Amino acid sequence: MIGRLAGVLLEKNPPQILVEASGVGYEVEVPMSTFYNLPASGERVTLLTHLVVREDAHLLYGFGTDAERRAFRQLLKISGVGPRIALAVLSGLSVAELVAAVAAQESGRLVRVPGIGRKTAERLLLELKGKLGAEALSGVSVNRPRPVASDVMTALLALGYSDKEAQLAVKHLPEGLSVSESIRQALRSLSKT
Repeated sequence: MIGRLAGVLLEKNPPQILVEASGVGYEVEVPMSTFYNLPASGERVTLLTHLVVREDAHLLYGFGTDAERRAFRQLLKISGVGPRIALAVLSGLSVAELVAAVAAQESGRLVRVPGIGRKTAERLLLELKGKLGAEALSGVSVNRPRPVASDVMTALLALGYSDKEAQLAVKHLPEGLSVSESIRQALRSLSKT
């Protein structure tokens, strides 16, 4: 099994990258969370990897953190979840968001991930319950948002903003505002960007 890959990043074509290590070019698929943190082409990169051996192919998946790789492996253990779905989940949610969704049994967050329907989301929540704890994903902190922030996040997501946009808007809100005023301010800040 290939567990780690270090080399020069040659190409970036989401979700696939090409890494040259000792004269060999490795095609590696990465979640978008890892992709956004990659250095520029031509620079050195180190990835933790997971090799999937199939009858017709050997597929290499790369991750920027051990927590991402552990979550990917936990997702693969679920019946009906293959590498593509696992990669989609980790591209749509950070590991901390996935842990929070499982802890709160929130299928709504998973349903927003392309390729995940209501039944699949509910199965993921059921199968992952108790498996994405601190011992499984050490080093990942789950920050519980304030109740107002949680309500604002829900409202922004319902209006069609991405998780990232909503989190950024909520992060900059001052303390002590009502939910409605917080939503107004968050919408104002989002309209400026």
